[in-house]
Amino acid sequence: MSQFDLTEDQLAIQEMARRFTADAITPFAAEWDEKHIFPRDTIRAAAELGFGGIYVSEESGGIGLGRLEAALVMEAMAYGCPSTSAFISIHNMAAWMIDRFGSQAVKDKYLPSMVPMERIGSYCLTEAGSGSDAAALKTRAIRQGDHYVVTGSKQFISGGGENEIYVVMVRTGDDGPKGISCLVIEKDMPGVSFGAQERKLGWHSQPTAQVNFDGVRVPVENLVGAEGEGFRIAMMGLDGGRLNIGACSLGGAQRCIDEALTYTKDRKQFGQSIADFQNTQFTLADMETELQAARTLLYAAAVKVTENAPDKTRFAAMAKRLATDTGSSVVDRALQLHGGYGYLMDYPIERFWRDLRVHSILEGTNQVMRMIIARDMLRP
Repeated sequence: MSQFDLTEDQLAIQEMARRFTADAITPFAAEWDEKHIFPRDTIRAAAELGFGGIYVSEESGGIGLGRLEAALVMEAMAYGCPSTSAFISIHNMAAWMIDRFGSQAVKDKYLPSMVPMERIGSYCLTEAGSGSDAAALKTRAIRQGDHYVVTGSKQFISGGGENEIYVVMVRTGDDGPKGISCLVIEKDMPGVSFGAQERKLGWHSQPTAQVNFDGVRVPVENLVGAEGEGFRIAMMGLDGGRLNIGACSLGGAQRCIDEALTYTKDRKQFGQSIADFQNTQFTLADMETELQAARTLLYAAAVKVTENAPDKTRFAAMAKRLATDTGSSVVDRALQLHGGYGYLMDYPIERFWRDLRVHSILEGTNQVMRMIIARDMLRP
């Protein structure tokens, strides 16, 4: 595990997250996956360590850490369950957006219950007709007096139907990104409904559903930022979200390398451990080298996002692209090293293979990451 010159405080946060994962996540993750269990109690236990408001300011009740510390936490928890770690990441993104851009009134209204994860937050940007083209969203919010009336739907929402708080990107103005605003909408507001739970390849420990708004009256005070700032807020949130999902890939891949090391030492073929074969050794060496390279880039990008560096978005995109592609590639090779046993649910590899596959799609597809990187490179 690369230390990347981590400080004593960062190492302590990392170790705390690892211990929590070993005790509260790893022993139960296979059952959560198989039985589609949403581990709300475990998630709230994580919040007791401060993981419900990692980069929410201390003034708002969070622990006020940076994006590298958040990545360390997500990576550590993903070692046990990438699905659960990613779910906690999404909540943190929603809470941060309220803390960073919300009025004092909206912060006071929601953060005291969100930081301890008594109420959990979802991030709602994607729609059925606007995935990568997020600025084309259609969900409409029309102001009527001291309320907005919201109509539309959001697709693939983590926590949909279970979470209590939804940070929603809506159209308050003309077409394009400058017509988008951000509202906080509650689960029990009249007109909010949910589609059926999606049947997914992986991420079985977290609910995913469509969120529908049918004339939902939302107080104007629930506006996060000013009208027209929603798309900018959403994109800033995604810088951190991309780091976290990349960190989840790192943690899952590290687990699979460790499992492969144990298995290849124990597994005998042709009278010797398969770890003694040069082909196995070369495969393991490549897996480790590629993972360390991805980890180093992601940690560097996390520092840039924390420091608000001019090239932070490009580095977040590069780190997300490399970490998620590398994570899936490493897990696939770990499965191959396990042979037929890797395909069985008796071993954890197949679960990580399924869970990590979506990481190259969400928080912006890896094709879009390449667009972001190239556009920044070519900017005059």
